[in-house]
Amino acid sequence: MLTVTVKDSHDGVVLQCQGRIVRGHETAILCAAARQMGRDVTLDLAGVDAIDAAGIGALVSLQASGVYLRLLNPKAPVREALSVTQVSSIFEIEQSESSEEVEGVTANV
Repeated sequence: MLTVTVKDSHDGVVLQCQGRIVRGHETAILCAAARQMGRDVTLDLAGVDAIDAAGIGALVSLQASGVYLRLLNPKAPVREALSVTQVSSIFEIEQSESSEEVEGVTANV
């Protein structure tokens, strides 16, 4: 299961993801949330334990449709999946020292 929480940040909107980004309902939730937020979206992946080919495909599809994705704090399995599939080069991927820069829940998707 995937939960996406919309948060405000000094850099814009952050979608904080918890769970797995895998084929099915999870990728649909993520795509709908990202498309609602506009053209510049940060995905906080600190709470994501796994991503499969469909999840990676959803990220690539969003990027190709004009939604610029910045991936924040991916765990090792997610980073490895992005690297193995050679799509890590199309995303800005960052590790933050603290998640305190993100403030206030504005909505749950």
